[in-house]
Amino acid sequence: MMAKRKRDSSRTPPAVPVALSIRQPWATLVVYGIKTIEIRTWSTKRTGLIYIHAGREADRRDDAWRFLPKELLEFTERRGGIVGQARLRECLAYQDIDVFSQDVKKHFNRPDWFKPPRLYGLVFEEAAPHDFVPCKGELYFFPVATNIKTGRD
Repeated sequence: MMAKRKRDSSRTPPAVPVALSIRQPWATLVVYGIKTIEIRTWSTKRTGLIYIHAGREADRRDDAWRFLPKELLEFTERRGGIVGQARLRECLAYQDIDVFSQDVKKHFNRPDWFKPPRLYGLVFEEAAPHDFVPCKGELYFFPVATNIKTGRD
């Protein structure tokens, strides 16, 4: 039996807009520029504009919500769609707990969250929220409609 291949959406042509699904409240923290690094178990070579999709399910851990400013609580009710965008600058490889711990104020994960052999940090900048666009999320990066209207349009 052949191994199932993981879909590598980093090969999606750059002209095709893509999104990354993140649970609330993390999605809100990313699009408001409060959380600048999103941790994943996979890496990517992709850079550029990424739409931020808020998953239908919120993170239930108390740790997730303690970083959220009260004035953004209502924004976290936006789930199951695109809530903003950010520019993906690079993907960092965290290969030990010490380096991972140095960026805690950027990714908000406790040091004990690090699991060897490595985790990856998607570094975002120029983040901005915009009007909610309902759509189904997927794992990894996924293509989205080209007619998304943003606050910058």
